[in-house]
Amino acid sequence: MSAHSDELPTRRGRLPLPAFLPDATFGTVRAADAGDVRAAGVRALVMNTFHLMQKPGSSTIQALGGLHAMSGWDGPIMTDSGGFQAYSLIRQNPKQGRLSDQGIVFQPEGAGRKFQLTPEKCIQLQLAYGADIVVCLDDCTHVDDSPVEQRASVRRTIRWAARCKQEFERQLAMRRMDNERPLLFAVVQGGGIAELRRECAEALLEIGFDGYGYGGWPLDSAGNLLTDMLALTRELIPAHLPLHALGVGHPEYVAACARMGYQMFDSALPTRDARNGRLYAFAADPHTPEFRLADRWFHYVYIQDDRYIKSTVPISPGCDCYTCTHYSSGYLHHLHAIGETLFYRLATIHNLRFMSTLTDLLRAGWKQ
Repeated sequence: MSAHSDELPTRRGRLPLPAFLPDATFGTVRAADAGDVRAAGVRALVMNTFHLMQKPGSSTIQALGGLHAMSGWDGPIMTDSGGFQAYSLIRQNPKQGRLSDQGIVFQPEGAGRKFQLTPEKCIQLQLAYGADIVVCLDDCTHVDDSPVEQRASVRRTIRWAARCKQEFERQLAMRRMDNERPLLFAVVQGGGIAELRRECAEALLEIGFDGYGYGGWPLDSAGNLLTDMLALTRELIPAHLPLHALGVGHPEYVAACARMGYQMFDSALPTRDARNGRLYAFAADPHTPEFRLADRWFHYVYIQDDRYIKSTVPISPGCDCYTCTHYSSGYLHHLHAIGETLFYRLATIHNLRFMSTLTDLLRAGWKQ
């Protein structure tokens, strides 16, 4: 894996790769503050344009000084385009929006007005929010969608990416951001059709971007990782360019994609699992020389199980997170049982530290 860079230079420092970026959807990682997240070893976050433009709203974000000042996070922030969320909303209820070559118009249930996302608006919003990694608007599909829908998605994604790049360059010149230029990523669509993945990747490479993402839901209808399409997409994007496995956050899937050469990952899964009492544990102390990411290298700790009532050991062997160095599994079981909100914070800190330790191990493996 020596061809892959082990750092991504951003205007807020160099991001070690591979990196897991927790989802801070509304400008926060739920149940944890910026200090907790930073102490867990996290170096960058993903925030969501689709949700932020609604709550707290663009004018409020700018009044609060942008996403970094608002959230207290001083590291890199990637803002996704919102295309996936708009697609999901419209797919579930077509009455709530429509998608055309111009862009996406949507009105979530309970919203007092309609919102519009065009490629140009998508870029304008992300730059106004102060994002360090900006993502092009793409037309997202599910792997089970028809070939006709997949082809239309690729055609639209390529056209939208070209418009995003044009608007990005126009905004940089207008804002005079040459010395603190954000990065611009495009998203490769094509569903489960190799020909379309290739067509999309080649067209996006010709336009030229700082990095790329694997677009579309990365799992099949049975919940299995789409390894063939993920591997093909990595092969299509030159190894020196960063590739983000969008929506991949299951520990085993992160490890599998990293072995393919993916360098960036994001998902709400680890923090959602934490709040629901599903904690991550290595099979043995990962800091020992003999530890390997092989066989059954991790397992779940379901903290509500009775076996943890009087457990005096930490959640995971050798874990150095704040939670494991201060509290026992038995205490966490108690907090969960009584519905104490402190549990959410302590569990989130642990799962975030697990994910950052995992990427540290993967990074060490790249250098071997």
